[in-house]
Amino acid sequence: MQHHSASGSGAARESVAVRALWYSAFRRAELRSERPAPPGPGEVRVRTLWTGLSRGTERLVFEGQVPDSVAARMRAPAQAGDFPFPVKYGYCAVGETEPEDGPPERVFALQPHQEAFVAPRDGLCPVPAAVPSRRAVLAATMETALNAVWDSGAGPGDRIAVVGGGAVGLLVAYLAAGLPGAEVTVIDRDPAREAVAVGLGAAFRPPGGGAPEADVVFHASASQEGLALALGLAGDEAAVVELSWYGARTVAVPLGLAFHARRLRLLGSQVGEVAASRRPRWSRRRRLAKALALLADPRLDALITEEVAFADLPGALPRLLAPGAPGLCTAIRY
Repeated sequence: MQHHSASGSGAARESVAVRALWYSAFRRAELRSERPAPPGPGEVRVRTLWTGLSRGTERLVFEGQVPDSVAARMRAPAQAGDFPFPVKYGYCAVGETEPEDGPPERVFALQPHQEAFVAPRDGLCPVPAAVPSRRAVLAATMETALNAVWDSGAGPGDRIAVVGGGAVGLLVAYLAAGLPGAEVTVIDRDPAREAVAVGLGAAFRPPGGGAPEADVVFHASASQEGLALALGLAGDEAAVVELSWYGARTVAVPLGLAFHARRLRLLGSQVGEVAASRRPRWSRRRRLAKALALLADPRLDALITEEVAFADLPGALPRLLAPGAPGLCTAIRY
């Protein structure tokens, strides 16, 4: 990279080492010191304010469960190292630019957990003034939910079931509840999630309590049982949108019973590409900017159920990423 001529605080900034989180071995992580290269043409240095822990994906990374066959597809945009270990992974960073001239700007970036980074300016998305920096860590999850709603074809008045009340499922329910006349139900076995679901405009039911004959079903529980439940809730010719990523696990899908007779559609939705219905007009950047704008609702703070200091993150990860861990999103404070 080309060095800019700089003096004073700018030069000092460029020489300062920063700490970054690395997944180093099975269920182990550590902070490593590194020295980001100075910004080159079209690049800017960003001081990290918050990052978000993407529980489902980062649990699979933490446990070395990323299959070789999809390792290239599952690389994070700014990932360092290779699966399984050691790898620097993450994609929910909010920071403040440190430009050589002009005022700083709050931005969201698909960057790992580290104290500062250098990134292309066109890879940074401005955080709207109405969105607090802490809440902005939900942008990547909101983008996933927005893409899923587009994939589903859900519309006003639909009966919509969301199986799995984690962060992705709850944001899908939030967007779906904004459709006029839509009847949205979140189904989850954790009763602690009821208050959040209701606060976002959805009904809540335990497994077995969901209304059948749904027009659209979203599955986001990452469990075989949840997928079977989702298929059972779908009405004739309805779409079941699969949002879970199972890593290297094999999952049995009950395609017997009434699956064919009811002409159900099972769709995979993943955020790597813009939904086909929007792709001719929407770039990934436009989609991310819209996801950030959708975070202006203060009710969404309920999705961040824990805050951890960056220095304490390696020791907290075994608890935060344990299967069945309570809570929703964890915000990492820098």
